[in-house]
Amino acid sequence: MERLQVVSVDPGDRGSQRCRLGPGLMSALGVSLGSPLLVRVPGGSLLCSAWPRSDLAHGFLQPDLKCVSPGLVSGPGGVSGPRLPPGLSLQPGQLVAMTTSRLKWVRVRAAARSAGFRRLCSPRGVQELVRDMLRGVLVLPGFVVNLEDFDTEIRYVVVEDLSPDGGAAGLITARTTVEVSGLQTAQTFRGRQDQDHTARLGGLQEVSASLRELLQLPLLYPAALRSLGVSCPRGLLLVGPPGVGKTLLVHRVVEEVGASLVVVRGPEVVGPRPGDSEETLRTVFERARREAEDGPCVLFLDELDSLCPRRTEFSAPENRLVAQLLTLMDGIRQSDRFLVVGATNRPDGLDPALRRPGRFDREVVVGVPTAQQRKDILSVLCDRMPLDPEVNLEVLVRQTPGYVGADLSALCREAAMTALRENQASGEAVVRLRHFQEALKVVQPSCLRTSLGRTELAPLHWDQIGGLDQVKLKLKQSIQWPMTHPEAFARLGLTPPRGVLLYGPPGCAKTTLVKAAASSSHCSFLSVSGADLYSPFVGDSENALAQLFRQARACAPCILFLDEIDTLVGSRGEGHAPSGVQTRLLSVLLNEMDGVGLKTLERRGEGRSLQVAGAEEEEEEPHLGQLDLQDVSNMEVMVVAATNRPDCLDAALLRPGRLDQVLYVPPPDQQARRSILGVATATMPLEADVRLEELAALTELFSGADLENLCRELIPLIGFMVFAATGAATASLYFLFTKPDVILNKTKNPEPWENLDPSTPQKLVTINQQWRPVEELEYVKSLTR
Repeated sequence: MERLQVVSVDPGDRGSQRCRLGPGLMSALGVSLGSPLLVRVPGGSLLCSAWPRSDLAHGFLQPDLKCVSPGLVSGPGGVSGPRLPPGLSLQPGQLVAMTTSRLKWVRVRAAARSAGFRRLCSPRGVQELVRDMLRGVLVLPGFVVNLEDFDTEIRYVVVEDLSPDGGAAGLITARTTVEVSGLQTAQTFRGRQDQDHTARLGGLQEVSASLRELLQLPLLYPAALRSLGVSCPRGLLLVGPPGVGKTLLVHRVVEEVGASLVVVRGPEVVGPRPGDSEETLRTVFERARREAEDGPCVLFLDELDSLCPRRTEFSAPENRLVAQLLTLMDGIRQSDRFLVVGATNRPDGLDPALRRPGRFDREVVVGVPTAQQRKDILSVLCDRMPLDPEVNLEVLVRQTPGYVGADLSALCREAAMTALRENQASGEAVVRLRHFQEALKVVQPSCLRTSLGRTELAPLHWDQIGGLDQVKLKLKQSIQWPMTHPEAFARLGLTPPRGVLLYGPPGCAKTTLVKAAASSSHCSFLSVSGADLYSPFVGDSENALAQLFRQARACAPCILFLDEIDTLVGSRGEGHAPSGVQTRLLSVLLNEMDGVGLKTLERRGEGRSLQVAGAEEEEEEPHLGQLDLQDVSNMEVMVVAATNRPDCLDAALLRPGRLDQVLYVPPPDQQARRSILGVATATMPLEADVRLEELAALTELFSGADLENLCRELIPLIGFMVFAATGAATASLYFLFTKPDVILNKTKNPEPWENLDPSTPQKLVTINQQWRPVEELEYVKSLTR
């Protein structure tokens, strides 16, 4: 059958609960005049009685929105009354005929236009008024009856329960007993209906339970607290980095508790003239008191740090605003059933007077999500996405360390947009794993967007580094294994190393080895040197180093690479001032590695202020408990340092518990040099007679950087000379490795070999090749004659 076009109701049918449709459709549905009809529309359903159209036209539907499901009631800021989207069309199958039964009893909750109506009208008067307006109305449990067409203060009625309830539509008659269980304002009712459509929470179940308990005690059980002789908590402070879901958490918990919500953002209160801000703040508290007359209410102050910063003698307007908030919070009476909840990501920027008991009594920390919480968040975000079966959320979780809820939401949105761009022609987009991989290149964790040591880490595999097999194995055991298999270390009772020190001559791939370890571990990577931290201002260098550790903990698991650590901290020995910048940096580094600098705001995962059942869970799953403990320390931050002057480091830095593993990266031996040359020349057009073994034997004491430079710069340069001299399209590269007086002949070209000392093979000096292009070009020409 053809679709039914939904048109607006006739003015004469408004408030009659009639649904006008064609006679043919009524016959097809098997309904008669006045029979109850359930119409399913996007966002909900509506209950009405079937009536034929006056013009007997087919293909149209004119329903009156007298009794609808809660999802069709508009929220705050919308138009008055339920509304359907314009241009809506329905299938005939979305109309369901129902049976009807006369109700004996019904319990409802009413919503009035203003709060003063409850003070002026008695409960018996409200009950009589509601019963008269509901007479002859078809209802279903949970549906909302719109009474705005009546010229009374009652605007809505919510059907809570009815009898008999046999799945049929109930008809309220003159003999039906109507019980009014409560009366609230229409604004509060619409606000709660809007809260019902908030997004689901993922990964915040534990902190949500703690917050729910803190809200339920003073709002729902004030008498029980008074019987114990204690006062109700007045305020609650949510602390956490941006994007973890503090605002969403408050909306969801307030909805679950059943309280109304008054939201105020810090900048909205500030006015242009003196006294405006204080007046606005007083108005907000008065509004919360009026809302509390209808039931429990929560006053939510978002971005509290911008509203109440620390008071100074140079900020008179802010001082007055802070004093006004303190006065209002002290003036909250026990009879006022509302709670003040604040949220901030800068708790240290708040005035200390706000954080004492009696104002913001409790502080709940919402930290950066752990791996399990990121999986829960991704499950919620991808619930309605058409995912390909190849998408493994476990893989995405390992690739998103440091991502908060807002970052993961942006990641899923970018992956969906990438899939949509690929399938614009067909219009059927399926999100695949490669779409998420492309989105990861665009969406970075917010904690690293302004990071001091942020480094673009290109994918690097262990096979791309020639030689050093023993060093690679030790790095895998010290860095990669603890990062990729933390549950195995917890199960075996092993503590992973806190830090690794790589020392060796310059050019032996210390930095490259660390990058390969970070790339193979799928973790965040921060890299700094002395030049990044030193500042001409006293104290800035120490603050920068402490901030670097905070960022590393925020995006854990993370590898923090301190390159040239000897220039960064040095040693507290002779020749160094006891109050010098290197000594102060060393002190900060030791404290941060010991976990002394860890702040409450940096707690990973969920707040554990009211975790009572957690003790039982830890007894049942001790290894999971150990993993949770790792989330609130430096256990997931691996400090890796590199130096070519280990004798300049302080002894306190090298003890176990700080830089546990000390690995020597030696110069490459002949076999390692052969591997390095093989990697460096993998993409070069070498002929079959090129013998890399001979070149490896002739390049003793060459570092990996020297060998790579030999293949990258020297060889192509001579090749271009050969091409210029002969004019040939191709040239053999064999003689490029065997020209005795260009690279390897000590007699004709002694400069590169003058600084080598064969008696101390572990002391390696970088070879600086010197070129005389004119003489070399003449030599190449003589070979081609």
